[in-house]
Amino acid sequence: MKSLSTFALALPTFALALLYAAPAFAGSPGKTDWGAGADDATFHAMLKGSFHDKGIATMARLDQDATQAFCSDPARASGADKDSAALRARIEAENLASIKWPADGKWLGDWTKGEAIAQNGRGLTSTDKAGAVNGGNCYNCHQISRREIAYGTIGPSLDNYGKTRGGSEETLRYTWGKIYNAKAYNACSNMPRGGHMGVLTEDQIRDLMALLLDPQSPVNQ
Repeated sequence: MKSLSTFALALPTFALALLYAAPAFAGSPGKTDWGAGADDATFHAMLKGSFHDKGIATMARLDQDATQAFCSDPARASGADKDSAALRARIEAENLASIKWPADGKWLGDWTKGEAIAQNGRGLTSTDKAGAVNGGNCYNCHQISRREIAYGTIGPSLDNYGKTRGGSEETLRYTWGKIYNAKAYNACSNMPRGGHMGVLTEDQIRDLMALLLDPQSPVNQ
């Protein structure tokens, strides 16, 4: 059986974001509601000492950015107080500003490639090579089309996505932004930041856009 260390560092970046949504990295010391000791140096050292680099899965995956730290702190993430609401709004604005829109102005690629990307969950493990092309892993959280019999339910069904929403500029921008960086629309969304974190390339996002919005895609049949 693999050790927890080997298993954890073999996970994709977006899975690690969930696995390590822990108090040790959330906010400032002494400002979480996880109880005594959750923020002290001994706990930090114990957690970091439990893992090691392996291939492209390095210890850097334990580090959280401001968005992850905010969402790992239950008091802030679920808080309706003025300070938490203001911080959430600032985090969403920063994530929105980080989105890189299609360089050539072309929104849609090839839906057949997009379907393959959506059904591929491979990538970013300790055995993958640096620079290898990753899958989108979309099926793990969404029903992509009604003909599927196995799919995740963390996210909403994508069946008839384009048929329901149409192809307006607003829809194109929202859909691209959601794939690139979902935290721009919901700071603590469970959806991974595909473009922002470098999991997906611009061409892959374009192909996923086609899967969702092209009238010929199985999503819209």
